[in-house]
Amino acid sequence: MRRPGFVLAIALLLAAPGCGGFYYQAVSGHMRLMADRRPIDEILEDPDTPADLAVRLRLVAEARTFATDVLALPDNDSYRSYVALDRPYVVWNVFAAPELSLTPKTWCFPVAGCVVYRGYFKESAARKYAQRLADKGWDVFVGGAAAYSTLGRFADPVNSAMMRWDDTRLVAIIFHELAHQQLYVADDSDFNEAFASAVEEVGIRLWLEDRRDPQSIADHQTRRQRAAAFNYLLLDTREELTRVYSSDRSDEVQREQKQEAFNDLRERYGVLRHSWDGYPGFDGWFEMELNNARLIPVSTYERLVPAFRALFRNSGRDLRTFYARCQELADLSSEERHRELEALLAIADPVPGTGPSPEL
Repeated sequence: MRRPGFVLAIALLLAAPGCGGFYYQAVSGHMRLMADRRPIDEILEDPDTPADLAVRLRLVAEARTFATDVLALPDNDSYRSYVALDRPYVVWNVFAAPELSLTPKTWCFPVAGCVVYRGYFKESAARKYAQRLADKGWDVFVGGAAAYSTLGRFADPVNSAMMRWDDTRLVAIIFHELAHQQLYVADDSDFNEAFASAVEEVGIRLWLEDRRDPQSIADHQTRRQRAAAFNYLLLDTREELTRVYSSDRSDEVQREQKQEAFNDLRERYGVLRHSWDGYPGFDGWFEMELNNARLIPVSTYERLVPAFRALFRNSGRDLRTFYARCQELADLSSEERHRELEALLAIADPVPGTGPSPEL
C-alpha cells in the first residue's frame, strides 16, 4: 500500500516564528527545500552528476512532459527541480483515531482545509506529537512520506527520497501529485486522494503502453492486483470494526473484538501472502502496532477509487471530460458530492485483485 504524500497548508508560509512550533517548522522546512533545489536541466548538464541520478532525472523529465501533453495535467514548474535530502523521507505524517472509533482526527488549515494528518519535517517532532496524543488515549500512527505537494502554489521539487522507488512508482507519484494541482477540494481528503489515485492509475497505464514495454506492463498489473487485494483486506477489517464500534457492547468487549479483528487480519494476510509465492511486499505493514489509526490511509486513499474509475469510463475514457465531471462533483456540497460518489460505487467494478482486473 502506498504511503500518502503531504499537502502543505500554504497559508503557513505566511506565518512568523511567533505563531507556534508547528507553524514554524512547516515554514522553515519548506523554505529549506526551496533553497536547496536545483533545476533538473541544470543537473543533467553538470558533468559531475552521478550517472545513476542522471538516468532517474531524465525519466522524471520525460514523465513531467507526458503529464502535461498526454494527461492534460498542469503545465508549471512543479517537479522540474530536484533536492537532495539528508533524511529518508521529506516529511512524517501523524494520524490519529479514538480507541473505539474509526473517525479520524482532523487538523484544519487555511487553503488546504481540514485533512486527516499533520505533517512534520522532522521525525522526532512527529513522534513527540504522536506520543502526546497517545498519552491522551488516541490510537496513533506515524508514517514517513517521500512525496510532497504545495498544490501548485510553489514549484515543488522531486526529492532524493522518491529516488528509492522503481521507475513505475516514481512516475506514478508525479502523476498523483500533479492531479492534486488539477483539482483539490478543501475539507475533503477522501475525494482528493481518491481522485488523484484514479488519475495516477489511468496515467501510469497510458505511460507504460506508450513506452511499449510488455514486461513492465505485466509487472505493474501484478503489483496492482496484489496491492488491491491487500487493500481489500484492510477495508474489510474496517467494516468489521465499524460493526464492533457501533454495537451496544461494553468498552471491554469492544476492545477484545478489536484485537480479534486485527489478529484475523494478520492471519488472512498470511494466507494471501502464501498465494503470492512468498512475495513480502506488505510484511512491513505488520511490524508496527495495529490500531485504528493504521486504517486511516487506506480509507482515505482507496475506498472511493472505484467510483472515480466508473466516472472515467462514463466519461468515454477521455481525461478532459473526466476532469470536467469531477469538477462538477467538486462544486457540489459535501453531502451531495458524497451521495453521487456512493451511487457511482454501487455500479463500480469489483475491487481489482478479487477477480479479473477491470480495464480503466
